Amino acid sequence: MPSVTLYNMKKSVVGNLELPDALFNAEYNEPVIHQAVVTRLANERQGTKSTLTRTEVRGGGAKPYRQKGTGRARQGSIRSPQWVKGGVVFAPKSRDFSKKMNAKAKKVALFSALSQKIRDDEVFFIDEIKVEAPKTKEMATFLKTFGIEKTALIVMDNNDDAVIRACANIAALTTLNVNQISVYEIVKNATIVISRKAAEQIKEVYGE
Repeated sequence: MPSVTLYNMKKSVVGNLELPDALFNAEYNEPVIHQAVVTRLANERQGTKSTLTRTEVRGGGAKPYRQKGTGRARQGSIRSPQWVKGGVVFAPKSRDFSKKMNAKAKKVALFSALSQKIRDDEVFFIDEIKVEAPKTKEMATFLKTFGIEKTALIVMDNNDDAVIRACANIAALTTLNVNQISVYEIVKNATIVISRKAAEQIKEVYGE
């Protein structure tokens, strides 16, 4: 059972937090993590692009001019692809890009990605994530205190409106409730900040 340092918002050590091995010390499984990320990105694709083929473009029923004697190339329809407003060759059509991943594999990927972040010292556990006022300056000070300069994900145990509003104007910062985290968000962000209660709730939300 790994033991991690617990900080407050000013980076003072306030204790240690014991974490279950199955969730926070899982073996690194890159293929499953890759599958989870690809599935997430594929499911976000709309797949709504669509253009008309020559059989779908309106008009062009009559031959534009006679076959011979004009000195021009023979044409059968003004809706052929080479004509302006003609049909499109191999026209893209709407399609479903979605993929499926079973629940067990999702859990393996989530715990594997999170465990690797902890091993790489890219996770901070905070006793309580809170701000005195919903101001960007407070969160900016917090990030500077912890030396967080790149993208970061803040995992909270509640939907604290003040914290969410304080983070809203920082482009590199994402706030999520503990039941909203995903492998994609963990992999995408350079640093993860988790509240003590959120860490305790992960086992309840996602199970072992």
